[in-house]
Amino acid sequence: MRQALFFLLVPVLFAGCTSNHKKEMQLLAGELDSSLKNDLLKAWYPIAIDTVYDGFLSDFAYDWQPAGTQDKMLVTQARHIWTTSSAAMFYKDRKYLDIARHGYHFLKERMWDSVAGGFYMLLTRDGSQAVPAGSLNKNAYSNAFAIYALSAYYKCSGDTTALQLAGRTFSWLDEHCHDPLYKGYFNNPLWKEPSMPQGSSAMITSTAARTDWKDQNSSIHILEALTALYSCLPDSLLKERLSEMLCLVRDSFAGDKGYLVQFMQRNWVPVSYRDSAAAVREANSFLDHVSFGHDVEAAYLMLEASHALGLEKDEKTLLMAKKMVDHAMARGWDASKGGFYNEGYYLKPGDEISIIDSSKVWWVQAEGMNSLLLMSRLFPRENRYFKAFRKQWEYIKTWLIDHEHGGWYANGLDSHYGSKKTPKGSIWKVNYHDSRALMNCIRMLKNEDELVRKESK
Repeated sequence: MRQALFFLLVPVLFAGCTSNHKKEMQLLAGELDSSLKNDLLKAWYPIAIDTVYDGFLSDFAYDWQPAGTQDKMLVTQARHIWTTSSAAMFYKDRKYLDIARHGYHFLKERMWDSVAGGFYMLLTRDGSQAVPAGSLNKNAYSNAFAIYALSAYYKCSGDTTALQLAGRTFSWLDEHCHDPLYKGYFNNPLWKEPSMPQGSSAMITSTAARTDWKDQNSSIHILEALTALYSCLPDSLLKERLSEMLCLVRDSFAGDKGYLVQFMQRNWVPVSYRDSAAAVREANSFLDHVSFGHDVEAAYLMLEASHALGLEKDEKTLLMAKKMVDHAMARGWDASKGGFYNEGYYLKPGDEISIIDSSKVWWVQAEGMNSLLLMSRLFPRENRYFKAFRKQWEYIKTWLIDHEHGGWYANGLDSHYGSKKTPKGSIWKVNYHDSRALMNCIRMLKNEDELVRKESK
C-alpha cells in the first residue's frame, strides 16, 4: 500500500490519539520545554555574550568558566544569532531578541567583507584580523550559516537591513561557489578545474587540494540556508537554487542508498576508497564513511525545503527522508541504551556496515530525536518511531544533559565518561542543534509545528 499521503497523514495521528497518549505528549512537551529553558538557554545566556568586543564568546570549560582564545568563527556567531532569534519567537521574549541584535551587529560590522563581499570564516576575538593571518578565510559552508541566521533575525526583528545582507550573501555565494555546469555549490570559492582527469586512479586525498569536489555537509546546510531565506524573500533565482539543492541532496548525495555520500566529484561521481588497500581505505575513511547524524538531519532539512517550496504530496522527498531515518535506525542506532553512533563504513555495497566511531555525539542525538518524532507524525501507524523517540529522550536526559552545571556534554557519558570534564563550548560546539531539536519537538508534541500547520487546517 502506498504510504505517500505526505503531510496530510499528520492529522490522523492526533485524531486517533488515545487520552493516555495525549497526556503523555503533554508531559513530554513540558519536560522538553523545561530542559530548553533551564539546561540550554539559561546555561548559555547571558554568559556567552561578549560584553567587551560584541558578538559571542566561544570557549567554555566544563563548568562554564571562560577559557581559550575566544576566536570569533562565523558558524558559531551565526548559530547564536539563529538560536536567540528563534527563542525570541518561540517564547515571545524580548530578552532573546536583544541578544540576537547584539550578535547581528558584530556579524554585520566585523565579519562582513565590505570590499569583496562574503563573510570571513574565522577572526580574532575583536574581529580585527583573520585566523590564521593572511588566509582567504571564506567558504560556502560558513556563509550559508550567516544566511540562516540573518533570515531568522529578520523574521524576529523585522529589521530589513538583515534581510538585505542575507540577500547580498546569497549573491556572493552564487557568484563565487555555484557550479554553472554541473550545478550545486563548491565549498571553496577558489574552486578550479582539477589538475588531473576526472576519475584518475591517483586521487588526491586532501580536500583542500580538490576544490572541485562537492561535499554533503556544505550542501545540506546550503539547502537549510536557502530554505530559510526563501521563506523571507520569494525570489525566482533563489527558488531555482533551492529546488536544485533539494534534488541534488535527495537524488545525488542520497540516491537510492538511504545515506549520504560524503564527497562527490564535480560531475557527481561519488568519491570512494572501498576498493583500495586497507591502509589507504582507513586513511581516507573520512571521505566516504556513513554519518548517521547528517543523514537524520538531512531527512528533516529535505522535508523542510519541500514544504517551503510549496510542493504538495511530494512522495519522492518523503520516502527518501523515511528511508534515511530507517537506515540510521537499522545500522547506527543503539537499540539497548538508545542513541545514534557517529560513523559507519560499508566495505562493499550490500555488506553489513561496520561502526568505525561509536561515539554518541551531542548534535547527532539532537538531530536524531527531532527526526524520530517527525517520522512518528508523518507515519503514525508505525509506532516504532514514537517508541524510539521516547527512548532517545531518555538517553539524552540520562547521558547527555549536565544536570549539575547545565548544557549538554560533547558525547554521551555511557561510552565517553571523560566528556564530563570536556569543554561545554568551543567554536564547533554551540547550542543550535539541541535548541532547534527541542523547539521542533515541543511544537510537534503540541501539534503546532511549522511543517504541518497548513496541511492540518
